[in-house]
Amino acid sequence: MKEKVKQPTDMCLIVTYRCPMKCTMCNIWQNPTEKSREITPAEMERLPRVKFINLTGGEPFVREDLEEIVDVAFRKAPRVVISTSGWFEERIIDLARRYPKIGIRISIEGLSEKNDALRGRAGGFDRGLRTLLTLKEMGVKDIGFGITVSDHNSADMLSLYQLSRALGMEFATAALHNSYYFHKSDNVIANREEVCRNFGTLMEWQLKERNPKSWFRAYFNSGLINYVRGNPRLLPCEAGLVNFFVDPYGEVYPCNGLEAKYWKESMGNIRTMTSFEALWSSEQAARVRDLVCHCPKNCWMVGTAAPVMKKYLSVPLRWVVRHKIESLLRDKELSFRGVSGVSPSSGRGRLQIPRESLVRNLQMRDTEVTNVR
Repeated sequence: MKEKVKQPTDMCLIVTYRCPMKCTMCNIWQNPTEKSREITPAEMERLPRVKFINLTGGEPFVREDLEEIVDVAFRKAPRVVISTSGWFEERIIDLARRYPKIGIRISIEGLSEKNDALRGRAGGFDRGLRTLLTLKEMGVKDIGFGITVSDHNSADMLSLYQLSRALGMEFATAALHNSYYFHKSDNVIANREEVCRNFGTLMEWQLKERNPKSWFRAYFNSGLINYVRGNPRLLPCEAGLVNFFVDPYGEVYPCNGLEAKYWKESMGNIRTMTSFEALWSSEQAARVRDLVCHCPKNCWMVGTAAPVMKKYLSVPLRWVVRHKIESLLRDKELSFRGVSGVSPSSGRGRLQIPRESLVRNLQMRDTEVTNVR
């Protein structure tokens, strides 16, 4: 008897490919969707209830009906996060006033000059940071920013992490990928050693934090180092089992990392399905899951890494315990030598890692919005 597929818990809605930015690592802006062909709020009503929804693009705030989309999203999930460039300041602020529980993640690719060069619009850094500061002043709690790391900005990643700590905001990381979603096939990290070294420094800082969530983010970043070096994934990819992506035309994909030169198949379309349950349990969905099992890409994106980090918790848990102890021992050795640690905000003290706390704090959904725009 065929085993019933469990219902998904995470959903990412790519509501448009229209975008005002001109990012060097993403060609979405060169491939905009026609407004009249984008999925509508009414069509989104056909989607299932889940635990988490990410609304991304393109730039979601170009959608004139975004409030209607958010209305639908909050009926489908208790937590909704929008990934945005931060370009449309007033629209973001107005939406947050109406939905104070909304999550906002703004893509910032470096400090001011670097960010604006990589994202192709002068003033982008200022708009993004000003929006975040305004949201914080308003009392919006689920806010932060993320960076897609390349040869050009890995050093700035460290400065942005320090900024996020000073502001008390979430900080997400990603590395360059090629995919149908980014409309890119030539993204490459050439200066691997420098990029991996800077990721290593970030991991050290995260391991020194008091929040267990940061320790698991260090594990995620170790996966990015592993990916940059061209190694197999730290954990198996199970995209299309607990999560899925819906593109602006209603196609349901297991992830946003697919490339046609390897394989790219939809599980179905929300516009033509009889029901989502029928789509999710269909032979075509099973075929796509089998393709995922044999996918050669070894991507490491938080949208597909976080679910398996939770499922196979013992693996990252062992890594966290080992590396946290090593970090504390290094600090102790440095203190004996009279040398301070490298963390911008070291949290010293006895190691206390209750399993319940680790599970509760493994909220990688705070970083899954590194489908950064």
